[in-house]
Amino acid sequence: MPRTKKEMGDVSLLGNQKTAYPTLYEPAVLEAFDNKHPDNEYVVTLDCPEFTSLCPVTGQPDFGHIIIRYIPRIKMVESKSLKLYLGSFRNHGDFHEDCVNIIMKDLIEVMDPKYIEVTGRFNPRGGIAIRPFANYGDKEHQEMALQRRMAYLNEE
Repeated sequence: MPRTKKEMGDVSLLGNQKTAYPTLYEPAVLEAFDNKHPDNEYVVTLDCPEFTSLCPVTGQPDFGHIIIRYIPRIKMVESKSLKLYLGSFRNHGDFHEDCVNIIMKDLIEVMDPKYIEVTGRFNPRGGIAIRPFANYGDKEHQEMALQRRMAYLNEE
């Protein structure tokens, strides 16, 4: 059954035929909608293979793959707004580790998830690939957050 206008809340970008693409980092573009299943604990994975940002020192483009996993509480991020948000990094200069932490913190601000993790898989530059991982868990998910970090440390 389609969502009602009330259920969609402040979501305004979806279905908009004349989308304005931000050219600078813009967290305000993120939109959220109500989770219809707040009583279920489930994981949402958002796979974003075309992330770009700029090296803050050289201004050269960096290309990466961002993977976001979260357990929603009341709000969920709307995917078109996420696409525009991630695109706003195209002309933004920050290190890979900063980008991953900024994305996580902005999504926490918009959704207040029970748990969230953001992984960056950046293409090599100078022969080195950088793979930052950031996560957060509320009081009930802090142990899980720690276990996920430890598992990430042990990946090969």
